[in-house]
Amino acid sequence: MTDAVTLSGVSKAFRDKRAVDGLSLTVPMASIYGFLGPNGAGKTTTMRMILGIFAPDEGQLSVLGSQDPTEIRQRLGYLPEERGLYPKMKVVDQVAYFGTLKGMSRGAARERAARLLDEYGLGENLEQTCQSLSKGMAQKAQILATLLHEPDLVILDEPFSGLDPVNRDLMRDVILKLREDGHSVIFSTHIMEQAEQICDHVVLIDGGRKIVDGPIDQVRGHGGGAVHLDYEGDLGSLRQMEGVLHINDTGRQAEVVLAEGIDPQQVLKHLVGAEIRLHTFDLRSPSLHEIFVRNVGHSVEEASIDPQDKP
Repeated sequence: MTDAVTLSGVSKAFRDKRAVDGLSLTVPMASIYGFLGPNGAGKTTTMRMILGIFAPDEGQLSVLGSQDPTEIRQRLGYLPEERGLYPKMKVVDQVAYFGTLKGMSRGAARERAARLLDEYGLGENLEQTCQSLSKGMAQKAQILATLLHEPDLVILDEPFSGLDPVNRDLMRDVILKLREDGHSVIFSTHIMEQAEQICDHVVLIDGGRKIVDGPIDQVRGHGGGAVHLDYEGDLGSLRQMEGVLHINDTGRQAEVVLAEGIDPQQVLKHLVGAEIRLHTFDLRSPSLHEIFVRNVGHSVEEASIDPQDKP
């Protein structure tokens, strides 16, 4: 078995809403695979089909070599976006409980739960109730509960949502360690920068349909290049320059998207002539944000939000 997951022409509808439309993709083993797109794109529905929570209306899927994900649920780990812990339950018992649901004995689950909680900085909270945890601590406990039974495939729905910078770094490190240890990881996000930092492969989804997928460098290699700037000043005149397709500008940083064949040195000369103060000038492949806009015509943030995607 060379692939953790394969989908071929998979579709799923809820009443008159087609949440996933003819989706085909392949998730390699021991890789980090990002499902990227706006809220309502079909990411959660796709993950729930991979988990066996929903059955596809059309198409075929294979998960860890099985055509029926419900037969291998003990090999899967799932962190849903809508999270929750039993507030009156002790932290160590809560984490261990999820392990028993995946087939671990009560003793083995509790022993491993205590060890992981201590390893990740919650050793002093073992006997406290879940309601006493801060939001970051509670999310950390839920992550550990997802991983307690050492699943071969881990599926994380918007795992960075609501995390502060310290816990975002923790989540990133956990995901990277899973790949290092030979596990396969699928995670969804609507924040493209997160995927660029850690993904090996990505799929961009909009309206239930695949826009583009593949190794991240291949996906970002579509089209011309881009110049990334840290700057002070006004980039207004640069927008009129021939060969500049458009500029993703946040005020002090910008991605200047160039047409194919345009020499970035022309951009540098223009900026110097316009008396822009440059801190960095870096030629890279276009960002995933830019690739999405180029293929869809709008940004992820501008996409409509459809709560029906998460039945």
